[in-house]
Amino acid sequence: MGSPLTLAKGLPLLASYVLAAASLPDKPADLTTPVQQRIAINGPNAISIGWNTYKQLSKACVYYGLSVDDLDLQQCSSSSVTYPTSRTYSHAVTLSKLTPATTYYYKIDSANSTIEHFFSPRVPGDKTPFAMNAVIDLGVYGEDGFTINMNMSKRDTIPHVKPALNHTTIGRLVANMDDYELVVHPGDLAYADDWYLKGKNWWDGSNAFQAIIENFYDQLAPIAARKPYMVSPGNHEATCGEIPLLNEWCPAGQKNFTDFMTRFGQTMPTAFSSTSANETAKVSANNARVLANPPFWFSFEYGMVHFVMIDTETDFGSAPDQCGGSSHLDGGPFGASAQQLEFLEADLASVDRDITPWVVVSGHRPWYTTGCWDCSACKPCQVAFEPLFYKYGVDLGIFGHVHNSQRFQPVYDGKADPNGLVDPKAPMYIIAGGAGNIEGLDAVVGKPAYTAFAYADDFSYGKVSFLDANRLQVDFIRSSDGATLDTSVLYKSHKTQFVI
Repeated sequence: MGSPLTLAKGLPLLASYVLAAASLPDKPADLTTPVQQRIAINGPNAISIGWNTYKQLSKACVYYGLSVDDLDLQQCSSSSVTYPTSRTYSHAVTLSKLTPATTYYYKIDSANSTIEHFFSPRVPGDKTPFAMNAVIDLGVYGEDGFTINMNMSKRDTIPHVKPALNHTTIGRLVANMDDYELVVHPGDLAYADDWYLKGKNWWDGSNAFQAIIENFYDQLAPIAARKPYMVSPGNHEATCGEIPLLNEWCPAGQKNFTDFMTRFGQTMPTAFSSTSANETAKVSANNARVLANPPFWFSFEYGMVHFVMIDTETDFGSAPDQCGGSSHLDGGPFGASAQQLEFLEADLASVDRDITPWVVVSGHRPWYTTGCWDCSACKPCQVAFEPLFYKYGVDLGIFGHVHNSQRFQPVYDGKADPNGLVDPKAPMYIIAGGAGNIEGLDAVVGKPAYTAFAYADDFSYGKVSFLDANRLQVDFIRSSDGATLDTSVLYKSHKTQFVI
């Protein structure tokens, strides 16, 4: 799309006289070359592999195996999907019946691809300790993003980017690749809808939006091609611009979460089948599977943890991004009336704490936050989701939207749990929105009494370590140097098999 000036009725198309300045990456000589690679947990013993190409493929295949020298297995798909304004086509295949907790090697079928590897999912009930990273509100870096000036003599570890434009969070995730097993990113990916913040893009907005999308997922690929990258939507996925005038003129393909759905609709899982022997749990899990709607709301299990990803943007009462919502973005709905909340209740009711003692729910907009100059707690989110979190004993809620790092004491209905971090009934909440994007960091404003930690001086992200069935550790890591800014340990006895 062009600038508002080019689109208003009666005004000349000034764009025809101005050189387009969108920073589109060069296309590879071989248009079957895989780009923007990403993997995800797609079911018990299953990994989905997604990637894009600059041409449509009649058959998209992945070769894989247990040895880098013997990729003796193959999985293919005939799906090759795109949308208006996109230059690329999205592909996805699912590798199933994998041996749990095992390193696999894979190669996307192309004359110009390399061999990558992943660690297959831990089965539900595996009590082996592991860590994951919570990285939210992460945007493109470089010409269209928020840059960090690094030492020019320092070699950049991320492909396609000049050292002076190295994004410290992505760089840190690559440097610490062996320290975590998956990444959760509930919302605000790339920030393509902020294309208009760079003056060079004003006359070529449609391509500028796509340039940010392409560059971001290329920059993320060194992480997302090796670690399961689990996402749900945020407000910056909704449309081509949050300014109402820009939103009105969005071209086809840049409205209503289109790239998000196209890119992740085939890689995110539905709710898992229950591994419990309890018949009631099995029924609830089956109901959740029917009601799940990936990539917007879904669940998965990994070792000792049951994860749920929710959509804080649409599909509940007074949701901010839906038609008539406070953001005026006119998104969704993506399910039937009350479907998301019915899914969440069925899913949480199915969790067998003897198998997966930890329950973590992740979404974009928080209802507990220190606040910032242009954002606040999402009250409609709190009304919709908090009662279910409390009723079913959710242990940890992970959110973003506010561009800094925060941790709160376990809290319900605005009151701190008297037990603190030792067997609270209320969930513990964190915000990990300080990963870095073109809009910068939000100052810490107005700390509630239950605030335990808040940091907005530099890029940072959250690391969640599941130490055993009773101890969960949260660390906030400064991206620039890897320093630990805050550490806390939540203890939960998990004595009740089903929390209802």
